[in-house]
Amino acid sequence: MTITSSATDLQNQRVVLLGGTSGIGLATAQAALAAGASVVVVSSRSQRVASALAALGDRAEGHAVDLTDEAAVHGLFEQLGAFDHLVYSAGDPLQIGLLAETGIDALRKAFDVRLFGAITAAKHAAPQLRRGGSVVLTGGVASLRPQKGWTAVASICGAMEAFTRALAVELAPIRVNLVSPGFVRTPLWANIPDAEREAMYATVGAALPVGRVGEAEDIAQTCLYLMTNRYCTGQAVVVDGGGVLA
Repeated sequence: MTITSSATDLQNQRVVLLGGTSGIGLATAQAALAAGASVVVVSSRSQRVASALAALGDRAEGHAVDLTDEAAVHGLFEQLGAFDHLVYSAGDPLQIGLLAETGIDALRKAFDVRLFGAITAAKHAAPQLRRGGSVVLTGGVASLRPQKGWTAVASICGAMEAFTRALAVELAPIRVNLVSPGFVRTPLWANIPDAEREAMYATVGAALPVGRVGEAEDIAQTCLYLMTNRYCTGQAVVVDGGGVLA
């Protein structure tokens, strides 16, 4: 079998990344550029878009869009036109806390961006995806090994896995896959004081089989694999340093 270059890189392809201005999304945008793609990064905050574009260079464009607003999401994809790959990594801070102490409105808000935002994006992106393209979603290993107080997070991750499988069937031959990260060093934890955050990374990393927490670039590598592997669809790929085993 001859492997064509299109199966191993993203040369001349266009990748749209919702949540692509920081953390895993930004690392994936950088990796996609290195693989030959042009990228479109989207965030709800215009300042983040501007900062990302300054880092990404002239093969990137950016838009500030509220991903909970279906009309705005529809308008974005109408404006963008045809492209090859959608990556969805948008998410607000994690909703952590005991269910008995958490308001239902807070739970609904947690689902809004991470789950319903992904559903809305897939709905309106699908008509613009070129044949041979893909959708890469993000979840998390909380669905496999939830901690106390992670009811909302685990539920969202489980729903994302089911959504991925269903969407892979519905959009075929467009491929749809999910990256399920473990503990990753990203701005998600930026609200924790520096010393406390570094101690947390060290403690969590020491307990993992690989001996460290993940980096955004680790997850970006998996996103690129799922974009370029033409025989993978409907899968949730765990990248957690062995966390579900520890």
